[in-house]
Amino acid sequence: MKDYKSLKHSKWYCKYHVVWIPKYRKKVIYGQLRRELGSILHGLAKQKECEIEEGHLMTDHVHMLISIPPKFAVAQVVGFIKGKSAIQIARQFCGKKRNYNGEKFGARGYFASTVGIDEQTVRAYIRHQEKEDQRCEQMDLFD
Repeated sequence: MKDYKSLKHSKWYCKYHVVWIPKYRKKVIYGQLRRELGSILHGLAKQKECEIEEGHLMTDHVHMLISIPPKFAVAQVVGFIKGKSAIQIARQFCGKKRNYNGEKFGARGYFASTVGIDEQTVRAYIRHQEKEDQRCEQMDLFD
């Protein structure tokens, strides 16, 4: 049986595979930022009563398997996480201190897909994404 969650008057199981990229798909997620970005994203998700159940940070994109209560729109949660994480990144890593309203860290769009029955497949895909990208890059060297 699935791990259903509850609100006051409903039971729910709403999980999404979300992928987003830094602006201009720059390879900026590495080093100290990569080590701390996960905890930043988890903290922001908790503020919206969401839970990042699986995630992987690549140098040029972010994968998340996120559980979002039905009282929130996916766009609302993803927009909140992307916007607030950009502000925290600017403050912690770019030296911006006050009244910072957002040089965009993330590009405008994102990809979202409902998970449903294929949750284990999506989890495995997120876990092994980096290895798959490296394999594809190596194959491109021989073309």
